[in-house]
Amino acid sequence: MSTQRIDTFLDLVIKQGGSDLHLVAGNPPRIRLHGIAYPVKYRELSADEVYDLIKDLIPAKNHDELRVKGNTDFAYAYNEAMRFRVNAFQHLGGMGAVFRAIPNRIPALNELSLPPAIKNLTRQRRGLILVTGPTGSGKSTTLAAMIDYINNERKGHIVTIEDPVEYVHTQKNCLFSQREVGTHVPTFSRALLSALREDPDVVLVGEMRDAETIHLAITAAEIGILVFATLHTNGAAASIDRIVNAFPAGEEPYVRTMLSTSLVGIVSQELVRRTDGKGRLPAVEIMINNPAISNLIRENKVDQIENVIQSGGMQGMQRMDTALRRLLDANLITIDEAYATARNKSEFEKQYESYMSEQAAQRVSPPSTDPANITS
Repeated sequence: MSTQRIDTFLDLVIKQGGSDLHLVAGNPPRIRLHGIAYPVKYRELSADEVYDLIKDLIPAKNHDELRVKGNTDFAYAYNEAMRFRVNAFQHLGGMGAVFRAIPNRIPALNELSLPPAIKNLTRQRRGLILVTGPTGSGKSTTLAAMIDYINNERKGHIVTIEDPVEYVHTQKNCLFSQREVGTHVPTFSRALLSALREDPDVVLVGEMRDAETIHLAITAAEIGILVFATLHTNGAAASIDRIVNAFPAGEEPYVRTMLSTSLVGIVSQELVRRTDGKGRLPAVEIMINNPAISNLIRENKVDQIENVIQSGGMQGMQRMDTALRRLLDANLITIDEAYATARNKSEFEKQYESYMSEQAAQRVSPPSTDPANITS
């Protein structure tokens, strides 16, 4: 019965084109649609009801982790078209769970409205490529599309290390080894150390959480492996600082030197709502390592990297605010969306203030993009 009930909610997520289902005790279920979490017309769930909804989905090994640590992550293969990444957790009001929708079909790079420079990055044969951004910014989808492009274009061995495994790749031209932390390996660092002995051409590290994993990823890039990894950071400079600051102060110069030679590029991504309310688009900052940026990394002058990105358009580089400006000028996003996402808000401030003045004068709110009927 509980499986049938959770299927009803998951079917609703799929039907509405939502990205997440939130089940939190003391609240009705919510569906995140185009970045906004809308309540489902349903009663408030009790802690027992939430647990009853998800208990049959939790793998046996995760029950102990949930009890001891208060949270656990796992993947749920719902049907042939969709998987869900699930985080179950305990909170003040009892139980909670969030289901992130992951289509089984991996989109092609051309379908994601990404800059051409990203395709060029996938053609590299060695080095470190970072895909960064906040939670829910589409990092996993972008990475999956990049890996799939490599799978189509050349032959080799690809190793992915994730927690949990999200997109499941089929073997096309490449041999795949997809490993899940907690199921196949105890930690990211142990999995990465093992991968170095498995003759990989490409390694995907789902998240660089600690200094040991970061060091191994950089080492793998230096010895001739193409390494993809993610960080929850906003922008190239913040990503470099996060990596360097993960190490003790005495090791920072050494890490900066390694990073300056091994780093290929950084893709920093945000998802912004379309003007018509029918989905979201990626706004992408791209940094491609060149002698100028390499020198700034070594000399700990990463605050100057944005200037190099701004002047590096011929190499495929692009600032986040430039990406937002292009989307805005093409009427694909609104000025309030651009202003809310912008790194340097002063670049959009005059246009935003004019927009707000017009709204106040007309006493008209921006068009609603609420789904017509989210009901269970």
